Amino acid sequence: MMATIKEIQDEIIAEFSDFDDWLDRYQLLIDLGTEQEPLPDEYKTDNNLIEGCQSRVWLQADFVDGKVLFRAESDALIVKGIVSLLIKVYSGHTPDEILDNEPYFVEAIGLKEHLSPTRSNGLLAMIKQMKLYALVFKTKA
Repeated sequence: MMATIKEIQDEIIAEFSDFDDWLDRYQLLIDLGTEQEPLPDEYKTDNNLIEGCQSRVWLQADFVDGKVLFRAESDALIVKGIVSLLIKVYSGHTPDEILDNEPYFVEAIGLKEHLSPTRSNGLLAMIKQMKLYALVFKTKA
C-alpha cells in the first residue's frame, strides 16, 4: 500500500528537521536532486519546460492506471532537489489526491523563506503545473 500524500510530506518534514543548519538542508536538497533518475532526452522539449522558472525545469506527466506519474529534470542542482521532493509527494497518486493536497511541507521545512524570490516563483510554477496536469487527467478520466 502506497503512503498517502500527507504521510510522505510528514516524512520529508521529519527528514529535514534532522538538520538545523540551512547549509545542511541545501546539501540534502542537492543530494536528492543528484539521486533522481535523469529524464530521458525525448522529454526535454519546450512543451515540457515550466514557465516562470529561472533555471530550466522540464516536467513530464503521464496518466497510468488512474494515477499521475511525474518525472522531471532541471539544470540547477537545488531546483532538481526541490522538484524531486514534489515528485516524491505527488507522483503515483490520483488526480483527486493531488488536487486535494496542498504541499504544506514547503513551508514546514522552511523552503519558502530560504529560497530567492525567483526560485520561490519557480517552485510555485512547478506546483501549479503539477496541479494543472492532475486537473487535465481528471477531466479526461
